[in-house]
Amino acid sequence: MILQRVAVVGAGAAGLCAARHILSRLDRFAPPVLFELGGKVGGTWCYDERVGTDGAGRPIHSSMYRDLRTNLPKEVMMFPDFPFDPRLDSFLPHQEVQRYLERYCQSHHIGPHIRFNTTVEKVRPVVTAAQGEEEEGGTWWEVTSSDASGCRKTEAFDSVFVCSGHYSDPHIPDIPGLERFKGTVLHSHSYKFAEPFSGQSVVVLGAKASGLDISMELAGAGAQVTLSHGQPLLTCSLPDGVKQSCPVVAVQEDGSLLFQDGSVSGADVLMFCTGYNFRFPYLDGAQLGLRIEDHLLSPLYRFMMPPAFPSLFFIGMCKLICPFPNFHCQVQFALAVLQGVVSLPPRAKREEAACLALREKAEQGVQRRHLLVLQNEQWDYCQSLARAAGFSPLPPAVRSLYEEVWRQRGCNSLDYRGRNYRLIGEDGWEQTN
Repeated sequence: MILQRVAVVGAGAAGLCAARHILSRLDRFAPPVLFELGGKVGGTWCYDERVGTDGAGRPIHSSMYRDLRTNLPKEVMMFPDFPFDPRLDSFLPHQEVQRYLERYCQSHHIGPHIRFNTTVEKVRPVVTAAQGEEEEGGTWWEVTSSDASGCRKTEAFDSVFVCSGHYSDPHIPDIPGLERFKGTVLHSHSYKFAEPFSGQSVVVLGAKASGLDISMELAGAGAQVTLSHGQPLLTCSLPDGVKQSCPVVAVQEDGSLLFQDGSVSGADVLMFCTGYNFRFPYLDGAQLGLRIEDHLLSPLYRFMMPPAFPSLFFIGMCKLICPFPNFHCQVQFALAVLQGVVSLPPRAKREEAACLALREKAEQGVQRRHLLVLQNEQWDYCQSLARAAGFSPLPPAVRSLYEEVWRQRGCNSLDYRGRNYRLIGEDGWEQTN
């Protein structure tokens, strides 16, 4: 039997997960080739205090900041088949997650298959003709990469896993007059620690996880923070030094900020916690039948595959999910497709299903930029992948604990991370402090 060759773009959590499962199926697959832009595994968990570009002139990939602690407990975050050290607290500093991924890499002997400091320049499908009217043509993939020495090569693969993440290209919304602002403008991607902002007035735009977390850090360092957002007012307790406001709609001639309610205020710093853009410079969206927009990648069958190219897999593109368990399910489903365990419907049906999934959400009033948000849908989604591909579903306790922590975050944002948990079998959990 000819073994399938798989290229994996990125050696963060998703890429390591893909490699781990490929390496457990060496009767069907050749060892994978992982292309990693940086010099270490970990992806966005690999903290880098530099901002802007690295020594080679490449944009800094990681959006990690110095004092970040996870907002999900390790009992929920972990790959289901690889627990964190049980002696650790439930909510971890980012360094512990990085160490966990390094240990995952070592335990599954992934390191020898990673090409570090290597840029993927182009991933191009090569389509072979169909043999009959009812059959689809086959596809293999040309992957062109270059290493740190400038050595460039093009190789052939049967499949490509896109695991390069979507938290590295900052999204800056269009605010009229932004160029008039006289203070410091930055995105949370470039935020590293709070001390430089002590004594300053900071307007933080966006109140999702990073906006809320960074606002609390800034207030703790003595900044006066205005948390500007368009959501209903947060009802959770906020520290002294953080007040909420409606969205900033413009910067006026004198550099002051105009808010949606007509109020005007000055500020020293304008910090965008406004998310990230999908960006895949090595892919040609039109060639793949994909629309790559700032906040949306579509259409994707099962939120993974371009309908025309079912051997190209995007891992972890959905938002508001338990990332590592989600990767664990997507990767195993993708490999089941390649092994022929999962039979896919014809291309037209895949296209129809991918478009229908987004259309149904849009008809429910979901904004276009939020169509890849799964949140409560993630459990049925992962269950459907497990059922189709025949692997073990996520333990019910993961969902139950996730939902409890989400509830705690909503009403107790200041100290929910002080709680520790323990899973009890597949179905239960308990708080241990």
